[in-house]
Amino acid sequence: MKNLFYLLLLLVAVSCSKSETPDPVPPVTPPVTPPVTPPVTPEAYYYPPLSSDEWTTKTAASLNWNETKLQEAFDYAATKATYGLIVLQNGRIVKEQYWNGWTKDTRYYIASAGKSVVGFVAGIAQQEGLININSKTSAYLGTGWTSLPLAKENLITVKNQLSMTTGLDDGVADVDCTDPACLVYKADAGTRWAYHNAPYHLVQKLIGIAAGQTFNAYCKAKLFDKIGMPGAFWLNYIMYCTTREAARFGSLILEKGKWNGTTLLSDTDYYNAMVNTSQDYNKSYGYLWWLNGKASFMLPQSQVVFPTALNTSAPADMFMALGKDDKKIYIVPSLNVVVVRLGDDAGSSVAGPSSFDTELWGKLKLAMNY
Repeated sequence: MKNLFYLLLLLVAVSCSKSETPDPVPPVTPPVTPPVTPPVTPEAYYYPPLSSDEWTTKTAASLNWNETKLQEAFDYAATKATYGLIVLQNGRIVKEQYWNGWTKDTRYYIASAGKSVVGFVAGIAQQEGLININSKTSAYLGTGWTSLPLAKENLITVKNQLSMTTGLDDGVADVDCTDPACLVYKADAGTRWAYHNAPYHLVQKLIGIAAGQTFNAYCKAKLFDKIGMPGAFWLNYIMYCTTREAARFGSLILEKGKWNGTTLLSDTDYYNAMVNTSQDYNKSYGYLWWLNGKASFMLPQSQVVFPTALNTSAPADMFMALGKDDKKIYIVPSLNVVVVRLGDDAGSSVAGPSSFDTELWGKLKLAMNY
């Protein structure tokens, strides 16, 4: 019995000893400091030198573009009388190719794609106080520049010329004739959209009159020489340039009138109006620029309104300088892309938008993954 008592006493003592032993303290893990990621500096827009052939490039792979599909787009263009094709992203050449004996130095006419150049230069002329696009055209050309009664002629403003709403008859025998006898009344200015070369030609003339020099000289001084296009020129209302020179102009427009720290067009209201719908009839037309992504569009030599965007294969924010026989300068702000295509008729022989636009951008979409 006594032994049993001592045994119980020993067990109690051991139990108490264990309960008084503190639990082990877990090790303290020092806080982990995450690595510091340096901020990503956005890539600056690239402007090629003014007097050099140097032009920085970048690869399609660096943009996560599909290089094979991009080459397929170029191969397609080659089958459609394309002689020069260039793609810029953020000002850098991603791909450039020439055919039919052309090189980067081959200069060619760009037909009505030059209209968009005039649309931009008109903004510079207004910025300098030489013209006011809301003024009547006769303030610069004098009265009697059309065959219209004076009251009807005075309805026409420079803005009407830029937006193709002069009301002058586009069904005359010679749409390029600027003689008063060729400028015939069809409707009051501002009530009808019609693609008409003659009133556009007279924008060049009135800018030259206001500037006291030829339009070619004014454009060279205010635009061509400022962005490295000294060899570009105008002849009989038609502009001639190389594929790369057209790409320079495209970069200027993409950058909203700025070139490497120099602002050629500071009038942001004019710029925004130029690249947006300018009237109520053709939603896809600005100041001599074609616009994608609008609810409807009209075409040259037609009064039909098509209830869709110009090019459903291309980004909605794209706007374009388009000329006969598929002269193209495409501007895509959302992709920071400029695409220039020069050559001859790709198959549809129209003055502005064509099926080539949709077909080319259907292929570029696969390449650029937008």
